Amino acid sequence: MLQIGTKAPYFEGVDENGNTVKLSDFAGKKLVLYFYPKDSTPGCTAEACDLRDNYQRFLAMGYEVLGVSRDSAASHQRFIAKYELPFHLIADTDLTILKTYEAWGEKKMYGKVTEGTLRTTYVIDEQGVIVDAIGKVNTKAHTEQILR
Repeated sequence: MLQIGTKAPYFEGVDENGNTVKLSDFAGKKLVLYFYPKDSTPGCTAEACDLRDNYQRFLAMGYEVLGVSRDSAASHQRFIAKYELPFHLIADTDLTILKTYEAWGEKKMYGKVTEGTLRTTYVIDEQGVIVDAIGKVNTKAHTEQILR
């Protein structure tokens, strides 16, 4: 994982609507940047819905929320519509952002070692510095992990 206290790496990607989203778009704001494996899977849905249900709390505290996965923009559109997600999702189909943020790598599933998305969340402050890095995400109570 990237280290707390370091400058967040630059990223640029395309959201569910085909709009370009860059780290610099969030200058002067706090950002919850979360990486998740796949739209509409149980754990990813629980995580997204927890963030959705607490979205107004994040906004009240000056945070923006942005999700990233390797799913397509079309998949993100369906996920957002189905669960009424109020935040944007980046389609990182070429894994550039995932790798830059060390959210792609080896993981064990059912005793097998595979490569995939490492569920990770970074909290970035108004100056673009990583102030928290969460690698052991509790999908059902992620907001509490972030805001503690």
